[in-house]
Amino acid sequence: MPAQELYGIKAPEKACTDKNCPFHGDLTVRGTVFECRVESNRMNRTATVVREVAKWVPKYERYERERTRIHAHVPPCIQIKEGDEVLVAECRPISKTVSFVVLGVRPHG
Repeated sequence: MPAQELYGIKAPEKACTDKNCPFHGDLTVRGTVFECRVESNRMNRTATVVREVAKWVPKYERYERERTRIHAHVPPCIQIKEGDEVLVAECRPISKTVSFVVLGVRPHG
């Protein structure tokens, strides 16, 4: 039975047959969940997302910005484009570099 809602994101109206979809397939979501920005969406069913974090450095008493690029699986029922703010969740390894899945686009405002 497909999930109705994950982490405040409702299941997409469009159905898909992707087995690695957290809403319509059998992929379970676990671990870390965070918001990030889509940097590239040119790969097939995979997007590169950028996670930006402010980290406190006690020696200099300042924050430094860290950026991490992560590859995340994008199910066909979710439509994203470059620059979108998306919710990404950790899952089992899907391929060599993909261990995260896009849950949906965060609404602006």
